[in-house]
Amino acid sequence: MVMASPLWTPSPAIAEASAMRVFMRYASERAGRDFDSYEALHRWSVDDREAFWSVVWDDNGVIGDKGERVLADGDKMPGARFFPDASLNFAENLLRETGPGDAIVFRGEDKVERRLSWDDLHALVSRLQQLMIARGVKAGDRVAAMIPNMPEAVAGMLAAASIGAIWSSCSPDFGPKGVLDRFSQIEPVMFIACDGYWYNGKKIAIADKLAEIVPQLPSVGTVLIVDYLGEAEAAAGATPNAETLDTALATFDARPVDYQRMPFAHPLYILYSSGTTGIPKCIVHSAGGTLLQHLKEHRYHAGIGPGDRVFYFTTCGWMMWNWLVTALASRATLLLFDGSPFAPDGNVLFDYADAEKMTYFGTSAKFIDAVRKADLRPVDTHDLSTVRVVSSTGSPLSPEGFRFVYDGIKADVHLASISGGTDIVSCFVLGIPGEPVYSGEIQGPGLGMAVEVWNDDGKPVVGEKGELVCTRAFPSMPVGFWNDPDGAKYHAAYFDRFDNVWCHGDFAEITDNGGIIIHGRSDATLNPGGVRIGTAEIYNQVEQMDEVLEAICIGQQWDDDVRVVLFVRLAEGVALTDDLVKAIRTRIRTGASPRHVPAIVLPVDDIPRTKSGKIVELAVREVVHGRPVKNKEALANPEALAQFADRPELRA
Repeated sequence: MVMASPLWTPSPAIAEASAMRVFMRYASERAGRDFDSYEALHRWSVDDREAFWSVVWDDNGVIGDKGERVLADGDKMPGARFFPDASLNFAENLLRETGPGDAIVFRGEDKVERRLSWDDLHALVSRLQQLMIARGVKAGDRVAAMIPNMPEAVAGMLAAASIGAIWSSCSPDFGPKGVLDRFSQIEPVMFIACDGYWYNGKKIAIADKLAEIVPQLPSVGTVLIVDYLGEAEAAAGATPNAETLDTALATFDARPVDYQRMPFAHPLYILYSSGTTGIPKCIVHSAGGTLLQHLKEHRYHAGIGPGDRVFYFTTCGWMMWNWLVTALASRATLLLFDGSPFAPDGNVLFDYADAEKMTYFGTSAKFIDAVRKADLRPVDTHDLSTVRVVSSTGSPLSPEGFRFVYDGIKADVHLASISGGTDIVSCFVLGIPGEPVYSGEIQGPGLGMAVEVWNDDGKPVVGEKGELVCTRAFPSMPVGFWNDPDGAKYHAAYFDRFDNVWCHGDFAEITDNGGIIIHGRSDATLNPGGVRIGTAEIYNQVEQMDEVLEAICIGQQWDDDVRVVLFVRLAEGVALTDDLVKAIRTRIRTGASPRHVPAIVLPVDDIPRTKSGKIVELAVREVVHGRPVKNKEALANPEALAQFADRPELRA
């Protein structure tokens, strides 16, 4: 339920000083118009994309040759080409800062802590670049990494980008099949891995996985093992054709990094769809589109600038890692963390924020909810005075989560719920500095993003649920999918539903405030009686109950219709009694609607999720219906699926 009044409104002074308002004034000058509201600025940014993206390039001082044209074939989606005459290098734009200040601070739980100055980062990138060139890596080649969110991941990506190679990464907790499902498709020439990682206080070596993976990547000519556990030498010895990174770099001295400028659309990253319904799709993103989109989001929507200290809880297998590292281009310090956010306890990230004077705290909705349910109150225990923004993504943040941020974490903070995806390596809807925050709502569409919600007839609606679409092309659209020469897979993924319109697959609603509510994924919506219901609407109710830690909901085909089945993971010591089932149903009926009430409520001990922490409703739905889950390797805990199979309660 949308609250009638904002949860938080910035003071007039803070609003006027915000990066968004500063940009609004600059854009007004450039456009020769007076943008007196975000709505007016946004309308211009989608109506005159050439002027808008040209201003973004200039205002951010993008290093490179801009060229004459800003947009060619702008009416085609896919097919539009931004800055078709431009040339730039992604790494050159991220490494514009030098000196002794912090570029990267890294914590691996409570086991490892490191700092790299800007000069240290330049030196590491330089040596890695020389190594890559010496090993024959060239523009267009793929460099794959199975590595934690640590400094070598950032430096490896920058070194690859500096010569025009394409970076692709996953986290080291992936199983061999999950790694091979991804990397075997793109045929990397270099493979960078770690000797292991820390999780929940435990040392987890991966030498055995590497020995299985590397022989099945015949395109790889160089295998480098990064030392994290102190076991890199042993891991390299047990891995075919491998050597430690330290050994490989020993003969190279730091010197100025050489940047090879490439076309705006030159590939930078290959990211992957979740892979829970089959082999992951390989999504190719451009250097120029990624850079410009991230600069826009970081500078204006996140307010990130020189001296900021930016954190996002992520692994190298989630697009938020790619999003995070671009903050270097705004001369901000990256605060990296690898491991469990509850090791040794739920205060560890707030300890980090306090100690490092974090200014941007990015995390997931699930983490915020877990902190709330653990009865932690960082507002009382930590100095978070430097934190200006708390950002949440990964799944919809419930109204209760919104309220907890202000009550339990920090009262005066910009809470920016954001939503986009791997598909665009960025956001469709996100925070808007200077504007009020309403409970349960993302503040608005991103600049340059022609976001609407359409009904089944393809008509835009407000105050109704429908498909989140983007009606005009934008720079961070994929270059395409790997091994999709005619673009058929790419077109089918986003443009089959509505011609020449990006259909993202989110079930969403635009509110009267101009905000956006994401009700869940379209392919996971429930259809009892033919009425579409978003799963997030159910989670927002049931997960507020102290007895329920989390839930997952599916539609089960039953008696020529669909019935709603809710699985709940309960708090320790709580049993699913008849009274609790009744309370759950009552809560959902009164908080959502009678149509949302589940026909069946069942307990489970665990809920399956992807490596990036997203629950997988589709996989549960397949198991309940007795169908195979095509790619369990995409899951962090595939063993959890067994709890949903052959349950007698679902046969009656």
